[in-house]
Amino acid sequence: MQDFYDFKKRTSVFSWREFSKLAGFISPNYLKQVCERDANLSKAGIRKVAEAMDLEGLEATFFEDLVIFDQSKNDNDKKKAFVEMNAIANANKIRILGGDTFKFYESWLHPVMRELAPAMPGAVPKQLAEKCHQETNADEVEQSLNFLVQTGLLQKTEPHTYRQIEKNLTGSTESMAVAMRSMNRDMAKIAEEAIDRFSVEERNFTGITMGVSDEAYAKIVTLLRECRNKIVEVVSSDKKMDRVYRLNMQLFPLTERVQEESGENNA
Repeated sequence: MQDFYDFKKRTSVFSWREFSKLAGFISPNYLKQVCERDANLSKAGIRKVAEAMDLEGLEATFFEDLVIFDQSKNDNDKKKAFVEMNAIANANKIRILGGDTFKFYESWLHPVMRELAPAMPGAVPKQLAEKCHQETNADEVEQSLNFLVQTGLLQKTEPHTYRQIEKNLTGSTESMAVAMRSMNRDMAKIAEEAIDRFSVEERNFTGITMGVSDEAYAKIVTLLRECRNKIVEVVSSDKKMDRVYRLNMQLFPLTERVQEESGENNA
């Protein structure tokens, strides 16, 4: 919407008032408020804006999914909208920025194969599947490997032999944030199973229950980020990898905020 407005503004005499009027809104600044995230569009409003921008058919459907993805606070709604956008994009040979990243973090198998396959040159999908503690099969592994190669996350150098293009992955798109939340949920369940599955020599589970202020919380988050970066440095320089691990760094509230009692309550 902002891009449409900017384009019209550059090529003609155009205003937010005119844009809102075209879409059938009474408030002259309503669409400006939407673009500034001070207001949201209803489904009916989305369709009216699509018509104002001369979007029809798949373009209008894509725009509706895009707005739902942007506005929704629910991960399931965001995921559904993103999947629908990808389906439209794939059917029309259009690549959505962040789409590959979203799919990468959709399943625990992709990150595992990205680490495991290069460490087992010559291994066929069945052998790779047998190395995984989580249930999978040769077909799923083969699909994962094909996806990793197609997206450039792995390079196939010889039959059943792969190498990583980049050691570390990062990103900050909204689609990645949704996918990462899904991945964290899956990995939290796997971590719960690991408590009984592995001996204390193979796993490390520690935790602290503590009372903190907002200031202390911010400092702890910084320390966790620094710790994570140092661990990434260790992993990046490790030349003898023989197993894939998952590290979950979790810090979350167990209570509501404690409100200070007023002077009247203390009296």
